[in-house]
Amino acid sequence: MMMPRSRVAVLGTCLICIATAVRGDETRGTLVIIGGGLAPRSNESEIWDEIVELAGGDEAKIAVFPTASGTPVESARRAMAALDKAGADPFMVPLALLNFDRDFRQVVVDQETIDKVRSSGGIFFTGGDQKRIIKALKTPDGENTPLLDAVWDVYRKGGVIAGTSAGAAVLSRVMFSDPGTVLTTLQEGVKLGKEIDEGLGFLDHSWFIEQHCLTRGRFARALVAMHAQDLKFCIGVDENTAAVVRNDCEVKVVGDRGAVVIDLSTASHDPAVRGFNLKNVRLTYLGHGDTFDLRNMTVTPANDKQNGSIPLPKGSELDSEPARMIVNYDILGNTTMKNVLQGLLSRRKVEAIGLAFDGAAARSGPTPGFEFRFYPAADTAGWYGEEGFTAHNIHLDVRPIRFSGAMYTALDVEDSDEVQAPVAGQ
Repeated sequence: MMMPRSRVAVLGTCLICIATAVRGDETRGTLVIIGGGLAPRSNESEIWDEIVELAGGDEAKIAVFPTASGTPVESARRAMAALDKAGADPFMVPLALLNFDRDFRQVVVDQETIDKVRSSGGIFFTGGDQKRIIKALKTPDGENTPLLDAVWDVYRKGGVIAGTSAGAAVLSRVMFSDPGTVLTTLQEGVKLGKEIDEGLGFLDHSWFIEQHCLTRGRFARALVAMHAQDLKFCIGVDENTAAVVRNDCEVKVVGDRGAVVIDLSTASHDPAVRGFNLKNVRLTYLGHGDTFDLRNMTVTPANDKQNGSIPLPKGSELDSEPARMIVNYDILGNTTMKNVLQGLLSRRKVEAIGLAFDGAAARSGPTPGFEFRFYPAADTAGWYGEEGFTAHNIHLDVRPIRFSGAMYTALDVEDSDEVQAPVAGQ
């Protein structure tokens, strides 16, 4: 039987809430963290509607920052068209490092621009390269520019700060800045000031943000950054999806791809093992309409899932049938991790193994890689409904591995007798 929702995975000590009214009167706004790939029209329009409502509703003034984009005017126009369609009164903030006719160093101290941003009900950061946002809005010694102070004022007075892709990445204290591939990040790690750097810090400083999280397998590189910076929690948002961090200290997921909460608060690392490793990471997958309470780490599934709890193996069952396993040879593939979690629940498997490695190198000889082992535990819960599934506290171990030789070799003519033709009717 499933654990009642009211008793699901309560953290021993309450977290500092990452939404509003957390640090006294310092912050009172709402964050809309969008994983990227957000189309201006289609079923993602609900996200635009959410931003406009949080900014004040019809005719709300929303400042669009195209700063991350290499084509800022075009990027701003697309975002403004979507916001206008949703009922807002958006305007472009003329702040960009590339392909723009104004010097960004003058814009960040321009009083007319500052006043206009400060009087708005919301901020929207477009996608592109998050380093450009930091370079434009921070001084060379890391201090806030007057324009960034105006953005903070919007947040403190209850406005909404929204960002997509790069515009989402900058909302946490630490962000990826110049990373390699996900596999390279697993193999070589990260350093502050190189692969990762300081963000704008709107999210509570114990939390990390990852975007394109499932589509690009970036949940794995988030683990590396979190461990390196001793960050206990992460919101990893996928494409066409937003994690809305609301005033009552909860996250609501809006969109069709979902989000993952990564919890390292009980995870451990073995320094004696050569290579990146973690044990007892906890993962929560949230679909459209699900909410997650950041004070006690509990899930409320969307209405259509309320009666759709999934019975999972428990107790001795977890050790009794080790053969009940899902194996995937590319855990970093497009939405693979989401599919593994869903399969783990729907097939009531005891565990799932996912591998990450260089397939081209493994063709010819010994190759390093990583094993991701997903498994349920006593605090695991799951729900199904018309909108998909929700998985709470799937546990994860990551360890380095090595393929001892070539994964396969082609069969020559003389080896053809090793391959038996199928018998008719089978």
